[in-house]
Amino acid sequence: MESAVNLWPLAGVAVIVAGFLLRAHPVLVVIAACVVTGFSVLMSPLELLAALGTAFVKTRNLPMILLLPLAAIGLLERFGLREHAQAAIARVRSATAGRLLIVYLAIRELAAAMGLTSIGGHPTMVRPLIAPMAEGAAERVHGALPEEHRMRVRAMAAATDNVGLFFGEDVFVAFGAIVLMQTILRGEGIEVEPLHMALWGIPTAVSAFIIHAWRLHRLDVYLGARR
Repeated sequence: MESAVNLWPLAGVAVIVAGFLLRAHPVLVVIAACVVTGFSVLMSPLELLAALGTAFVKTRNLPMILLLPLAAIGLLERFGLREHAQAAIARVRSATAGRLLIVYLAIRELAAAMGLTSIGGHPTMVRPLIAPMAEGAAERVHGALPEEHRMRVRAMAAATDNVGLFFGEDVFVAFGAIVLMQTILRGEGIEVEPLHMALWGIPTAVSAFIIHAWRLHRLDVYLGARR
């Protein structure tokens, strides 16, 4: 006779969904989900605290890995990283916001295609360097930017990082999504080599580069037409 499956531990998932829908503080939502899940499997308060403590000890280095780069970037910004980036790009006569972002798009996509996904990112590259440099290039060509134009340049800098990473990593043969797709297809009796799936990602990556490069070219046209 088959034993019944206990679905009560899934109540923690419902708490997470409800908390995010209500836009509650993420830390409080996660703690509440842990408490609900623990009580649903009849864990005592001491057992629940012991489990949380064990998990924290096992991953205690993770916050340091995430926080140390952010602290370093914060110190660099405090001492003028953004201003120096803007001044440096302003000395390049041929630089425009669109051209600069096209170069970054190529670097980001090629690096991601080789598995170097950590080169770039919004907090580590876009905010402290790429966006200020794009703003500096736009100001050199078009003069002082209205707030609307400045926000548009920043948004396109962030979008460039997203496009380069998303479509570039699909070309990397050891990318997790490719391995996942291979596993699912193998379960359905379809044998596909990861290398073949990565190669089929190349046309998509090239198309994404061309389309977004055209959008970045249009950004220069937009900034010039609305001075």
